[in-house]
Amino acid sequence: MSELAKEEIVLNCVPHDPNAVLVTRVWDPSAPRSDDGGPVVCLVAGDQIVDITSPDAPTMRDLLELDDPAGYALARGQTGRHIGSVSDAATQSLSNASHGSGLRFLAPNDLQAVKACGVTFAKSMIERVIEEKAGGDASRAIEIRKVCQEIIGESLDKLKPGSEQAQAVKAALLAEGWWSQYLEVGIGPDAEVFTKSQPLSAVGWGAYVGLHPISSWNNPEPEVVLAVDSRGRVKGAALGNDVNLRDVEGRSALLLGRAKDNNASCAIGPAIRLFHKDFDLDDIREEKLELHIEGRDGYVLHGRSSMREISRDPADLVQQAYGAHHQYPDGFMLFLGTLFAPVEDRDEPGQGFTHKLGDRVTISSKSLGALVNDVHLSTDCPPWTFGSGALIRNLSARKLI
Repeated sequence: MSELAKEEIVLNCVPHDPNAVLVTRVWDPSAPRSDDGGPVVCLVAGDQIVDITSPDAPTMRDLLELDDPAGYALARGQTGRHIGSVSDAATQSLSNASHGSGLRFLAPNDLQAVKACGVTFAKSMIERVIEEKAGGDASRAIEIRKVCQEIIGESLDKLKPGSEQAQAVKAALLAEGWWSQYLEVGIGPDAEVFTKSQPLSAVGWGAYVGLHPISSWNNPEPEVVLAVDSRGRVKGAALGNDVNLRDVEGRSALLLGRAKDNNASCAIGPAIRLFHKDFDLDDIREEKLELHIEGRDGYVLHGRSSMREISRDPADLVQQAYGAHHQYPDGFMLFLGTLFAPVEDRDEPGQGFTHKLGDRVTISSKSLGALVNDVHLSTDCPPWTFGSGALIRNLSARKLI
């Protein structure tokens, strides 16, 4: 990759919107009262990163629990400690990705649960059905896709999940012997909500993102991620990559945990854009995502996703995850699902897309910036060693809790 291309990636990592209130986390080797550094909660103020960590908000979880986190962050940013420029942090994040040390962007969330919704777009739902019918065998995908589309057609695009029309489609598919667990959550009354990864395990901007070594058919999943507090209030949004192992999940839905929750298999960033004045959930409903994959072999893929095409409203997905049936005392991050379903062949005809090691994945939107990660095996990504216990000890040593 040319130096010019690298410079463009760094410059575009945060949205160029002066009204955006962006908060993130970085690992700061010079964090006050710490010999080894530590995670700091930051405001992105123009091209500067400002440490706004305090006893009132020592973690991102605590910041998002405030009634007005945007107001608090802006006020703290007036007197906070300047860590450096966004471009410096981004450049060092790329340089430090292989060893996971030094100044770098972290995932903007910390103690929150990381949840995800699947099969929320009709197009990607069809691909999940194909994975299931193929039993994880990519060579069978093109044949099954053709048969599946002949039966289902395009009738699912405007189908409201749980409606009488959806139930009629379900009955027709059952009669043809083509009902699937993915169609159940795609057009049935109950959304798929699963645990993507553990608190503090997500990686941030510039970090390596990981594939389990057992997978040979996989892809990125560009998604909007909502930041929700412990009372179910959506406080902001970020970009996310819900790395997908198509062959593993396709073999059996019971392998979902193995397919989804692995070292570095979840990326969020570069920052959470807080809801404030002219930016709220209605803007998320109109969000458009761009996907760019560039391989070391010269391969390039572009994809697009529009939240207008989502089958379930984001507010409904939040309510399906949170309520009397399930509480999250530290809040949660919620991946909203993806429209992107890569079907163009990368190598062998009929086998569609799969990652190659070293692929650079860029997920971007006008409102949320750009999330950049290079693809490696989970076993070759820096191991996850900084968990909740380490965070508590670090914050205590820094006299923040």
